[in-house]
Amino acid sequence: MPSREVRGVSASRADVLAELGLAPRWVLRHAPVAPADPAGGAPSVSTTASGEGARRARIAALTWDGFAADVAACTACKLCATRKKTVPGTGDPQADWLFVGEAPGAEEDARGEPFVGQAGHLLDAMLAALGLDRARQVYIANVLKCRPPGNRTPEPAEVDACRPYLTRQIELIRPRLIVALGRAAASLLLGTDASIASLRGRVHRHGDLPVVVTYHPAYLLRTLPDKAKAWEDLVFAQTIIAGEAGTTPA
Repeated sequence: MPSREVRGVSASRADVLAELGLAPRWVLRHAPVAPADPAGGAPSVSTTASGEGARRARIAALTWDGFAADVAACTACKLCATRKKTVPGTGDPQADWLFVGEAPGAEEDARGEPFVGQAGHLLDAMLAALGLDRARQVYIANVLKCRPPGNRTPEPAEVDACRPYLTRQIELIRPRLIVALGRAAASLLLGTDASIASLRGRVHRHGDLPVVVTYHPAYLLRTLPDKAKAWEDLVFAQTIIAGEAGTTPA
């Protein structure tokens, strides 16, 4: 087709088709995805997964010497923005008993030590009745190492971010028994959403370690009649430590 004038200029065939809106349009079927801007773009899924895998591997190799410092530097969830102090745990690093609660409260957040408020005083009294204290044969930790604002229930992402720390503590301590204080601890350790009432009075397993479930001391402060049940649970746990009860999984 010869050239023709379009709007006063010499036009080729392609120019004419474009002018009439009939020119072919070339579209990539699979447009390439640009990589994230390292200055502020969102990281790719593979990068995020790789970073989390490296973090978990680092935590899995921690010794007691570096444990608290690693927790203090953690920014794996949004609680790092609201905490005052991290609360890694306290007690005998070779303890027979490991007590696991839910999360730090206001006093724990201020002091950096678990169970130092009213619930902690109750736990100390129960330990004393067993002939124990938090400095000897006992280690106390929480599922979360940072306080949730307003003492709200921990969110799944927060629990998952802190899970490697508790796993490493269990590996370092190698306790003879774990006592799960409350539903959050029982859920993490046993992988169940069952009620505390249905889990009490039996021996469960976390890996090869026996687990006894009882009420959280904070709950007992609000529900005084269940203090007797919690005491029964601790006596039951003591029989397991003494080898007087079997440790068959429930």
